[in-house]
Amino acid sequence: MNAAEILKKYFGYDTFRQGQEGIIRSILSGRDVLAIMPTGAGKSVCYQVPALMLPGITLVVSPLISLMQDQVNSLNEAGIHAAFINSALTEAQISKALDFAARGIYKIIYVAPERLESGRFLQFAANADISMVTVDEAHCISQWGQDFRPSYLKIVDFIDDLPKRPIISAFTATATGEVKTDIECILRLERPDVTVTGFDRENLYYSVEHIAGKKKDDFVVDYIEKHPGESGIIYCATRKNVDNLYEKLFKRGVPVTSYHAGIDNHIRKKNQDDFIYDRALVVVATNAFGMGIDKSNVRYVIHYNMPQSMENYYQEAGRAGRDGENSQCILLFSAQDVIIARFLLDQKEFEDMDEEDIELIRQRDTYRLQVMEGYCKRAACLRNYILEYFGEKISQPCGNCGNCHGNFTEMDMTDAAKWVVNCIAETRGRFGKNIVSGTLVGANRARLREVGATSYRSYGALEQVNEKDVQTLIDQMIMDGYIVQSGEYRVLQMGDISGLKREGARVMIRKSQEKEIPAAARKKARSTDALTGAGFQLFERLKGLRTAIAKEEGMPPYIVFSDKTLIDMCVKFPRDKQGMLAVSGVGENKYSKYGERFMDVIRVFDEEHPGNLHHRIDNT
Repeated sequence: MNAAEILKKYFGYDTFRQGQEGIIRSILSGRDVLAIMPTGAGKSVCYQVPALMLPGITLVVSPLISLMQDQVNSLNEAGIHAAFINSALTEAQISKALDFAARGIYKIIYVAPERLESGRFLQFAANADISMVTVDEAHCISQWGQDFRPSYLKIVDFIDDLPKRPIISAFTATATGEVKTDIECILRLERPDVTVTGFDRENLYYSVEHIAGKKKDDFVVDYIEKHPGESGIIYCATRKNVDNLYEKLFKRGVPVTSYHAGIDNHIRKKNQDDFIYDRALVVVATNAFGMGIDKSNVRYVIHYNMPQSMENYYQEAGRAGRDGENSQCILLFSAQDVIIARFLLDQKEFEDMDEEDIELIRQRDTYRLQVMEGYCKRAACLRNYILEYFGEKISQPCGNCGNCHGNFTEMDMTDAAKWVVNCIAETRGRFGKNIVSGTLVGANRARLREVGATSYRSYGALEQVNEKDVQTLIDQMIMDGYIVQSGEYRVLQMGDISGLKREGARVMIRKSQEKEIPAAARKKARSTDALTGAGFQLFERLKGLRTAIAKEEGMPPYIVFSDKTLIDMCVKFPRDKQGMLAVSGVGENKYSKYGERFMDVIRVFDEEHPGNLHHRIDNT
């Protein structure tokens, strides 16, 4: 079979997505590849399809047990024999899996990076025909990546010890220029075909809400109550926030669970499973709820606090809408979030690193935090801000994010900006934003008198300007490089002000106007919205069958069929094998296992609602 035939037979798709076919072609020609593709773009298919076509075994190095288990379950469901090797297995189970692999029963083996040092595994690898080593979440190999794992550095030694060098393929969703270079160099990729399909997730709607204190709780509660039956993740910066919000949601009857490193391991595993298996629709978690979550039907991700970096935010927000359905990514921001983030970064531990590297990483972390703060305070297109950070050139606003749907006015603050510079010069770079803004507006505060600010020439120079607008101006000047923040107390110091001196230079700020945005504008239409009332009822019945099958098989519902596949069933209304195989995501193995049961539900529904389902295909 060729690649397209394998895609249809095992995965149930008629065509490849952007970038997939070229990557597969490069692998089959014997070339190393590095693919940077957004979450939900189908990275797995890029190495799973050629793995079935190459003569030997493909080893997939993956960082998390839960991720391996999901992948192997999905492959087995599709009729592909695969296994995983990690600490969750007994030695007897590991020996059996390796024996089956040596006999050619398994074409794909997922392995934790730590396992590559095991004597038993090294013995197996020395005698096995390993055609390809795939490094999943390849950014983990770079100390500049947000999930650096020292164990990933052992991959190169493992490859060097193999009798023959296999094809090396590396995949990640988040890689800045320096991380990309690290991956290529550390893995020693040979003439790699580097594919970057872009970072945009068109089905995700980004928005930032400026909310402080208990109002964040109110927002979350209100959002969940307005989205019943939808699966979502709420990320909090601290365990305390997780516990408090979990208790509040639980008391309101929300099917919710929680996850953080302070919870006992077995309870934490149960909570994660409750979410993955749809027993709990909502999980409140710290960022310990990590990369291994591949649940496809997450409809929203809410960040209760600002993350520490754009890389973290992109990864975490990207857990929404992995099935391609439209989903919400909402960040609740307050000034306190910046303080919390700085505190957490200050607590960061460094092991076996010299002082020079530690200082470089601290500088990197500070820059990333500033980037994230800039995102939260941005008035222009949010999607473009994300894409520009990852190196994509953008020509126009996306027209589909919270800021693009907002209502803003621009203010020319050039003259005020010059007064900001004068004030910072007078303070000799000793004070932070509150002192500088208070001085400029002539605020009557004891602290200003204490530091002598009332005697400055700049005191009261902007008394006609709202202090909030002055602080917005300072934020804009920081982003423009005219001002820099430094030190533990985030004091304001002069940056490069040469641009401000040029003729025609302008410093503009954008102010949001209070405006109620219609719900329709804030929420893109989903595939379910195209269904008739009867079609939506059928969708709910198919979800019920999926849940029942998942319980029978002991696997997450989304592995049986994704929401997207169920919606396609409602649209195409298959009545026989040909019709069911025409549904996106239904391959031959899944049809054999589940096809008749789903068609039975469709037939019964049709008998109960004759003539109500209009979106049918001709299966005769």
